[in-house]
Amino acid sequence: MGIIAWVVLGLIAGAIAKAIYPGHQGGGIFATIGLGILGSLLGGFLGSLLLGGGAGTASLSIPGVFFAVLGAILLIFIWGLVTRRAA
Repeated sequence: MGIIAWVVLGLIAGAIAKAIYPGHQGGGIFATIGLGILGSLLGGFLGSLLLGGGAGTASLSIPGVFFAVLGAILLIFIWGLVTRRAA
């Protein structure tokens, strides 16, 4: 998958994750894209680990977006823990 597809998937996953995750999250559009891209990488990795490599979890598909959103939600949760302690 090309870098453009990862950025698009990360943007979609970050936006959906921020909309789903309860409460206020800091950060703007660049934080959303960054957490979304990292979340899509994490979610795709975990999805392929749990479901096997051929499950379509690292692509622009419904399972790919699902696991990317789950990964982004996990990263938003961890980011909230890290920034809450620092503040």
